[in-house]
Amino acid sequence: LEYSKLASQALKVESIDMQGLVDDVLEQLDSAIRESGAQIKVGSLPTIHADRTLLAQVFQNLVGNAVKYRTDIPPQIEVGAERDEGFWTIWVKDNGIGLDPNFADRIFAPFQRLHTRGEYPGSGIGLAIVQQAVERHGGRVWVDSKPGSGSTFYFNLPRVPKFTTSL
Repeated sequence: LEYSKLASQALKVESIDMQGLVDDVLEQLDSAIRESGAQIKVGSLPTIHADRTLLAQVFQNLVGNAVKYRTDIPPQIEVGAERDEGFWTIWVKDNGIGLDPNFADRIFAPFQRLHTRGEYPGSGIGLAIVQQAVERHGGRVWVDSKPGSGSTFYFNLPRVPKFTTSL
């Protein structure tokens, strides 16, 4: 239902301090972060024009997954951004379990999981929400990963907003 509603809801575009937004998301994830022993480093993030709720969902899913899909050692997570040609490229990097690059596209489809619910809880909708939210803002999302070597999830957002009302 959440995924379905995401495509039709009007965007509420505002100026967003991404540093503050990520701080808010980390506060919401505080118990999972503390339980896992995660160390999170947040670099300099821009102020952008976007829908705050959708962007918060992007970070909740990406950081939440970095905490969830971990090895026996505490998660080391980095959030950062850099300015590219016409875009901000934002990343969430972790030292978790990683994934086979052959499945990199599959993980963004709704209800597609690489692990059983017994191994890792969840519905398989989080990364589909990330993709839809980023695409609604005129950007794209991708992952760079290898099994056992962690993952870096990237998404880019236009510096000059290009929004779609639906997919």
